[in-house]
Amino acid sequence: MPTTRQIHDLELLVLRCQRGDHAAFEDLVRQWERKLFFYVRRLVGNEEDAWQILQEVWLQVLRGIRSLRDPRRLPVWLYAVTRNTVMSHHREEYARDRILDSAERLASSKEAEPGSFDDAELVYHGLAQIPRVDREVLTLFFLQDLSIDEVAEVLGIPPGTVKSRLFKAKKTLREILEPEGDHHD
Repeated sequence: MPTTRQIHDLELLVLRCQRGDHAAFEDLVRQWERKLFFYVRRLVGNEEDAWQILQEVWLQVLRGIRSLRDPRRLPVWLYAVTRNTVMSHHREEYARDRILDSAERLASSKEAEPGSFDDAELVYHGLAQIPRVDREVLTLFFLQDLSIDEVAEVLGIPPGTVKSRLFKAKKTLREILEPEGDHHD
């Protein structure tokens, strides 16, 4: 939970961005680029696409920051803009017929040396193997520290649906990681 000071700093940063302060926008990018890149990277196939999408996200943020009415909602707004940009990217991929099928991803993941993973890499490896909808809810909740309500707002679904997706996603990830983890002991 952010402190009162952090909330005030966030509000000031948003207000400065809304007034066209370029230094404030650079601060915003510095503060959020890693978190947003990590989120995008969990949802797209490769790092190059993730960086390209993140550039589009920053353009959308620059164009739309003035529409943000409550500066305290910046984290949820940023994740929503990012998610919408990622979804647009995926729609374009489908239209171009360039989506990798799951068999191709599975084949490439099996080529990885199982003994070369530490715990974090093992989790990321597992995340890459679960369906995107499960990966997204786990990433937002556990790795980006959004609340159930904030995840629901970003995804545009009820909080109860977020809870059920979290339950299912954790179960799926556990099923993938337990056999993987057995190889590393």
